[in-house]
Amino acid sequence: MDSSSSSTTTRMFLPRSALLENPQRKKSYENLDRFIPNRSAMDMDFAHYMLTEGRKAKENPPSQSLYQKLLAEAFNMNGRRILAFKNKPPTLVDPIPLFSSSSVHSSKPVKPQRHISQRPEMTLDAPDIMDDFYLNLLDWGNNNVLAIALGTTVYLWNASNSSISEVVTVDEEDGPVTSINWAPDGRHLAVGLDNSNVQLWDSTTNQMLRTLRGGHRLRVTSLAWNRHLLTTGGRDAKVINNDVRIREHVVESYEGHRQEVCGLKWSASGQQLASGGNDNLLFIWDRFMVSSNSPRHWLHKLEDHTAAVKALSWCPFQSNLLASGGGGNDRHIKFWNTQTGTCLNSVDTGSQVSALQWKKHERELLSSHGFTENQLILWKYPSMVKTAELSGHTSPVLFMTQSPDGYTVASAAGDETLRFWNVFGNPKAAKPAPKANAEPFANVSHFR
Repeated sequence: MDSSSSSTTTRMFLPRSALLENPQRKKSYENLDRFIPNRSAMDMDFAHYMLTEGRKAKENPPSQSLYQKLLAEAFNMNGRRILAFKNKPPTLVDPIPLFSSSSVHSSKPVKPQRHISQRPEMTLDAPDIMDDFYLNLLDWGNNNVLAIALGTTVYLWNASNSSISEVVTVDEEDGPVTSINWAPDGRHLAVGLDNSNVQLWDSTTNQMLRTLRGGHRLRVTSLAWNRHLLTTGGRDAKVINNDVRIREHVVESYEGHRQEVCGLKWSASGQQLASGGNDNLLFIWDRFMVSSNSPRHWLHKLEDHTAAVKALSWCPFQSNLLASGGGGNDRHIKFWNTQTGTCLNSVDTGSQVSALQWKKHERELLSSHGFTENQLILWKYPSMVKTAELSGHTSPVLFMTQSPDGYTVASAAGDETLRFWNVFGNPKAAKPAPKANAEPFANVSHFR
């Protein structure tokens, strides 16, 4: 082994006693840096002074030593510690209340987390419901009555007393029923048929008021009311405005789709109409863009979806925000600014989107799905974080509608069931409305 490796080995295994050898004992004041103090009994200021100025003490003149002694007495440094942590600090006589941001927030009541049941509140049989994605066979009116089309018959379920009645039965050669939609008054029901006609029914008398003919050549698959206007969309790719007050009911038409129109929704203001079709197109139309004697030109032609666009829902808290859902080859929910035509967000749901419903009271969106999950998903908007997933249907969910109070949702699927979900919470106790005056000047005394 060479000398270099030998010296290295010697250093690694040097005995401990050799490390403690100290042939020359140094003076005490020169050994202060080797002393390990006990901090609990240490006068840190005095120790610092001795380490830094102790060697110079003999060199200082008497006047300097006297000055340091007087300075130590003035600052109470005569062998006593300035800061001691063994004893508790004295209690304040008049403590000043301190408020932090956390204490302020903690004083507010914490909003309890809403429980969302994963099971339907009620399930009804829906035999003979047509398993067709492009139809619209379910609607809940402002009269709190739900309408559902089963084959050639339309049934009404009254949510107030759970009664069921039959309101429409069409002939076999005219049916089946392909679309239904309640008028805003909650009394009149529009029924689209496979023979291209549309019937108007009075639900209180179970009488048909009139039949709208000649607008379409093929089945009518989508309906949307805008006051006295009934907009219809069909397999012939036409979108038509019908004025139900006049004899010649076709007053306006919208041309742009190339295949069946399966989604129609008017905005709350009644100025913009959204239409979706099997051509993967979404159109935004402006009610007052052009004159009534020519085909209406679209405000926006949106081509981002890659499958049929049936699910449409206008946002209740932002008038120019529209949500749309694509079919099986698309699976996306998209959000649009209908003023600019800009796509604000796009979310892949993993399943065919058949319907969308905004919650009226909070920023949440409910979507219903067909292949592959057959479920309902509640999303938090705008983060689009899943709040709940509701399973129960055993085949694709085709139709979904919301109660007028905005708390209950009904869904229908090809498994021939109609399920009710308490997904949006429970209705709050309504405040009593102030009594309306029976007539003008009701509070003024009348002379007799």
